[in-house]
Amino acid sequence: MNLLKSLIITIPLLLIISCNSNSNKSKIAKVDIVFQADTTKFTEPQKQLIGEVIINSEKEIRNLIPKLPDSIKVIVEIVDWNLDFVGGVTGRTETNSPPLVAIQISDKFPGGITNAVNTALKHVVFHEFHHLSRGWAIKDNKFEYGISIAMVNEGLAVVFSEEYTDLAFEAENPPQEDVANSWVNEIIALPKDADYQKWMFQHPDGRTSIGYRTGNFLVRQAMINSGKNIIELSSLMPNEIIKLAGY
Repeated sequence: MNLLKSLIITIPLLLIISCNSNSNKSKIAKVDIVFQADTTKFTEPQKQLIGEVIINSEKEIRNLIPKLPDSIKVIVEIVDWNLDFVGGVTGRTETNSPPLVAIQISDKFPGGITNAVNTALKHVVFHEFHHLSRGWAIKDNKFEYGISIAMVNEGLAVVFSEEYTDLAFEAENPPQEDVANSWVNEIIALPKDADYQKWMFQHPDGRTSIGYRTGNFLVRQAMINSGKNIIELSSLMPNEIIKLAGY
């Protein structure tokens, strides 16, 4: 979709973040929220609610991950997709430079836009902003190709969001341990150019979100084995996390 052809309304929001106590200067973190409107538009109360969730989430995340980018652009749009399995909201981290996150909210979710926002927006913001802190994005990606890399980075974001929002959704639930072990080994054995869509979204054999669900399992195993929390684990490279998980 050509963003230049869309009606956009931008809400600039400035947040003052404390710097090192040895410095007299302040760091200004800026979050630009852009509401993209086509045939369906957000109401003013919906914009207000969405803005509050994103800004409040950003404050929480920055306290946990200080290296979050100083300026972040968030594009929010209404879609007619069935997103019930993720609470009516999904997202993607488009670029690291400049930091850009796109969030899609389904108007087909039971209860509509407002209920979807209340159900899952915070979860998605925590997930996607974790990607920004890692440098995991569609463009300007800081990692190598490979489903095993995607498994770890998505798993980290899933666990980070679940741990700090107390929200979890069907699409990211790990399978039973014996199945999860099999899936981890299956993913590790894949070639670097394995099909991303098949392994992260819809596999021809009927499995869905394999990389996300397996990543959730693997990251939690690494936490158990190492005694590290999700913030500590998030500073490590994918191969280190895979080893800590016992693979």
